[in-house]
Amino acid sequence: MTVARDFQEPARCRPDLVIGRDELFGQAGEQLARGGSVLLHGPAGIGKSTVLRALAAECGDTARTVLRCSATESESHLPFLALADLFGLVLDDVSDKLPAAQRTALESALTGRGESTLQRDGLALRLAVLSALRALAAEGPVLIVADDVQWLDPASLELLGFAARRLGDIPVRMLCAVRTDGPEYDRHLRALPPDSLAVRFNPLTRAQVAALLDHRGYTGLQRSTVRDIHRTSGGNPFYALELGRALSENPTPPRPGEPLPVPTSLRALVLSRLEMLSADARRTLLVASAGARPTPALLHAAGRGDAEAEMAQAAALGLLATEAEGPAVRFAHPLISAALYAEAPAQERRDAHRALSTAASDPIERARHLALATTGTDPEVAARLAEAAALARDRGAPSMAASLGLLSARHTPGDSVPPPDERRLTAAEDAITAGELDLARDIARDVLTRATVPADRVRAWITVIDTAGHAMTEVDAVFPQALADAGDDPRLLALIRYQLAWRALLVEGDFDEAREEAARAAALAARGGDRYNELMALSFQAQIETLMGHPDAPATIKRALKEPQDPRVSCHHNGAGYSRFRWLIMSDQLPEARATVTALLREVRRRGSVESEVHFLRGVAETELRSGHCGRALDLARESLMMARDTGIGEVASAVLASLAEASGGQVERALELAREAVDHSEENGDQMYESRGLAALGYAQLVSGDAQGAVRSLRRVRELEHGLGITDPARGRWQGDLAEALVRIGETGEAQDLIDVTRVNALRLGRESVLAVLDRAEALVRAARGEHEAALDRLTSVQDRLAKLGYGLEEARAAFALAQLRTRRPGPTSYDESARLFRRCRALPWLRQVEAAALARPAEAVPAAATAPDGLDGLEGLASMERQVAALVMEGATNREIAARLFISVKTVEATLTRVYRKLGIRSRVDIVRLAAGRRTP
Repeated sequence: MTVARDFQEPARCRPDLVIGRDELFGQAGEQLARGGSVLLHGPAGIGKSTVLRALAAECGDTARTVLRCSATESESHLPFLALADLFGLVLDDVSDKLPAAQRTALESALTGRGESTLQRDGLALRLAVLSALRALAAEGPVLIVADDVQWLDPASLELLGFAARRLGDIPVRMLCAVRTDGPEYDRHLRALPPDSLAVRFNPLTRAQVAALLDHRGYTGLQRSTVRDIHRTSGGNPFYALELGRALSENPTPPRPGEPLPVPTSLRALVLSRLEMLSADARRTLLVASAGARPTPALLHAAGRGDAEAEMAQAAALGLLATEAEGPAVRFAHPLISAALYAEAPAQERRDAHRALSTAASDPIERARHLALATTGTDPEVAARLAEAAALARDRGAPSMAASLGLLSARHTPGDSVPPPDERRLTAAEDAITAGELDLARDIARDVLTRATVPADRVRAWITVIDTAGHAMTEVDAVFPQALADAGDDPRLLALIRYQLAWRALLVEGDFDEAREEAARAAALAARGGDRYNELMALSFQAQIETLMGHPDAPATIKRALKEPQDPRVSCHHNGAGYSRFRWLIMSDQLPEARATVTALLREVRRRGSVESEVHFLRGVAETELRSGHCGRALDLARESLMMARDTGIGEVASAVLASLAEASGGQVERALELAREAVDHSEENGDQMYESRGLAALGYAQLVSGDAQGAVRSLRRVRELEHGLGITDPARGRWQGDLAEALVRIGETGEAQDLIDVTRVNALRLGRESVLAVLDRAEALVRAARGEHEAALDRLTSVQDRLAKLGYGLEEARAAFALAQLRTRRPGPTSYDESARLFRRCRALPWLRQVEAAALARPAEAVPAAATAPDGLDGLEGLASMERQVAALVMEGATNREIAARLFISVKTVEATLTRVYRKLGIRSRVDIVRLAAGRRTP
């Protein structure tokens, strides 16, 4: 039973919901599934109603009766209106079950006849609502859904609260949403049963806003524009969608440096109080909205003599924040500033910028305001903007440099030196540094429509190629055109040959060709006197040789590090510094590798190079992972992945590393998902290098999850790809030991030994000590499977010691685990304490769960084999890994708090996991788990 159709969830609500709200949805859904009630709260437009409708649609199926109401401000003065919405359609079903006095009071309140009031019929009405809910619940569970609780009429709200506090164990749940501007929601909780869950809706992140805009079809927006939408909307999804709609409908995008166009709907929403301001106060706020960091002192310098009094007037109207947070003038919401600016006439905007162009103390700000106050071309303004762009670049603000560069080009006359297009291309290169690839690509293609100078055309082609990232097949047609434009100029040819080296590596998978193209590019750049590109080409050549295991790699690194150096190369993600880092980490010099890449990361953050920052974050994370610091590695890998997705830079590579980190220290299911995503994208891009890396991560995650057959399939494919690519250095991917272990698990010991023998030859040739130790660990497993237990034990003991000395904490712990598993074949007690201690030190939670499962299961058959679930759960298909672990501990009699402590998760997560277990197994309690498992045990 339910009420009007117009409350049902629109078809598009659920896709929007999962963008940034899936965790909140899960929390609320689990609370409702347990029979609890939920209050959703947050500011207007934040998405409460969308989530409420989706929750009601999902949870309504489990209720026999769904009662709904949704109030409006204009109707909040009408008494009992919400009560009529809730009970109007079910009154006939319950009225004959109520005592006469209660029935009369309720019918009078709902119909408006009899002039019922809380003062006169208070007790009867209160009891009537409670009795009605009890009567409905006697027929089956009841769900009350109330949106915009802040507009519920006071009488209905008081009656609901009275009943809610007295429901007890009666199966009535409440799902409510209320608008709050801050955390104050306590008074609304009084309308819900005790122990209801309050769920706060926070602003969306930039990546979530981008996904929401993309889902709604606003797909042509540049990343810099999405960034501005996120900032202006304050992460509010409704505001963000309205801004996206306005941009899609506006044929003329805003000029560089200007705020976004604000649609009329939002202007009316946030500026309704603006007409109450004096004209002077409104002009002062316009100057503040035009400034980047307005302060009272800046407003005074811009000619606003009564700024303090006018700001106090605006704060009293709620347009400015009232709390003291330093000297800055802060609008109550970023949208107020944008709407105020959009509402002002063009001449008043220019006047505000002109005043700020002399008042601002920062030269970059002065130049920006001067540009926005000027119409048409002006060589002096253009020169000042170019100087400001260079200053922003030096400060590590490439995004600002790109914006200023475009403003400079806009004001540059066509016959100036340098010409406008040269300044546009510089802005495009700054945009690439800032990670704004869409903007850079658009600038370059615009320049190509009219440029005739070969240097400008080649520079624009290189920008187009750079913005393609690893998807270089998308720009194959660019190379012949670029070569034709370059002619015989060695400097220009060097740029193109360098890009061809990358193409040979990523698309063709041909290391020899890539190495030759990089060497050719270095020679051409040297002949043309271009030291920067010579060093970049040498650095790339060194990286290729390192991956190949080529003996010339150290010598090429030395050439790339030879003076004179260029500071732009030293901290570039494809420069000599990073080449040296790769060589160090592959040579087992972990402390020096960590120091090198950490210094590089610190420098690129100072310079503001987003692309290099993404790369170096991965480098630090990889070093921490190799060192066995899985928690730290996981945090860094997640940060890198978030930044990569936010900018569109290095998404596949970041997904690969995040998968490895998740499988080692996080969630194995997430690791599998990320690895498959990386493989799919690599295949789409024709990138064999990262396809092999994605498959290696997938194989490792499958091994950790206990899927040995899957791991073998994935890692065999890695072997095929790397053989075709000509990669011989086993330290490049370090997958050989995992494949050998997986082969042993499925009984293919002969293939495992062959793999170990072949890999050992290359590891010995290159001096890869950690790889040799891991191979010895795998060989011990082969020997154990063949019955050579004493030899296997001796080998594992030695391997654990060697890995500890090399600093590979996670691999050391894996050796200790294998040693403990092998000792289970001996009579007497077996302890997993050492391996558990080592995995706990590494924060390798997925591995630690395997240890605890093995300790509980104590299998009789020979190990190494995948850690299995405890006896009694083997036949319970459909449970995820975490669910099986929790169920196993329930069988042992552990409390939820004890389970949380042993699995390093929260008590709430344990409760939510058990709810899923109950649902999947069709049971109701912990006792049923034990009974079901006991019934599946073999005698």
